[in-house]
Amino acid sequence: MHYDYLTGFLAFLVWALPMACVSFGLALGVRNIGSELPAPVYALLSGLNSATVGIIALAAIQLSSKAVTDKLTRILVFFGGAAGMLYNALWYFPVLMAAGALTTVLWDLKVLQRLIKALRQSKRRNEQDVGDVELSNLEQAPSAEAPESSVTARHTAKTTPQATETSDTNPSSILPSAESPTTATNPKTSWKAGTAVIATFLLSFILVMALRGIYSDRNRGFDLFANLYLAGTIIFGGGPVVVPLLRSYIVSPGWVSPRDFLLGLAITQAFPGPNFNFAVYLGALAVQDTSLPPIAGGIIGFLAIYIPGLWLCAGFIGVWGSLRKVVWVRAALRGVHATAVGLVFTAVYRLFEIGYLDKDVQGGGTLSRDPWWVVIIAAACYGGMHFHLAPPVAIIMGAAMGLLRYAVVSS
Repeated sequence: MHYDYLTGFLAFLVWALPMACVSFGLALGVRNIGSELPAPVYALLSGLNSATVGIIALAAIQLSSKAVTDKLTRILVFFGGAAGMLYNALWYFPVLMAAGALTTVLWDLKVLQRLIKALRQSKRRNEQDVGDVELSNLEQAPSAEAPESSVTARHTAKTTPQATETSDTNPSSILPSAESPTTATNPKTSWKAGTAVIATFLLSFILVMALRGIYSDRNRGFDLFANLYLAGTIIFGGGPVVVPLLRSYIVSPGWVSPRDFLLGLAITQAFPGPNFNFAVYLGALAVQDTSLPPIAGGIIGFLAIYIPGLWLCAGFIGVWGSLRKVVWVRAALRGVHATAVGLVFTAVYRLFEIGYLDKDVQGGGTLSRDPWWVVIIAAACYGGMHFHLAPPVAIIMGAAMGLLRYAVVSS
């Protein structure tokens, strides 16, 4: 049974909206707390963040087992993770995705292999041509006269293998035939509608980014929408990958303090539903020093982070039936998937570097400062991997272990 777009949208609201409301309520509570929290709260939050890192590390491991199908995808997972750790910029993640897609396209279609083979055959032909010229000169010499038939036979014997070799590089062998399923013989209206939806989204993205460049720092509401719209568009790999970008787009401009960012991150990880609801929490806090009410910031955050994915999904539903038959599209998606999984490992590293909180390190510090936090990370990851420990249980366990450390240290 197939459902329409309205049914899908209602299912999305049932999935995302309840915890989005809870995230908004959390933001209202954080707005009213003081600049410094009690010491046990910092320990609890550090434990929550440690467990979160372990859960995301487990997710990265599980995703990599699905993304890695050969040596190339294994390399791309490593490439995505390493490159994401080394640098972070607005344009960087999309470029990594494109590089991964291009790599698998070139490899799966054997473009480089065919090019190398063609160059080798060209070199052999050149060598044979030189040999033929030398042989012709010898045959034309008075002392080397030979019957025309024998010369013709020798020439035919030399050129026949060459013709056989070049037939292997016939361009038609790498292109889909007229009867291939990749050829769309009867395009459907849904294909045209899907293409129009995707094109409309691209136009909206260009418009938002152009206005973002022109009217930056003039209106907090629009700046918030543009930054989250951009994050929702360029992110591949799920909720964990968006966290480092949200820190850059929301905390770096000074709209939300590092402490409030980490506080919300630690608590919202225990919520069911999508991690993108964290944008609702950030949106409500980002407008606290403006004339906009918190509810407006929360709504802006909710719409901006989800609209790109929903819009593109609606478009690709129409065209995917045709695109999935195209060899190079499947190859590109294989590269994008592997690179995106690598970026999940990047998110593990970046969260590890900012997960610790106390009254002196309210902007976030590395969890490596005390082995106890590393133990929590390992417990959450190992427990989920081998004992099927549910993420909410792992989060609660991390909080309890954080409080236990505080009790031991302070006694």
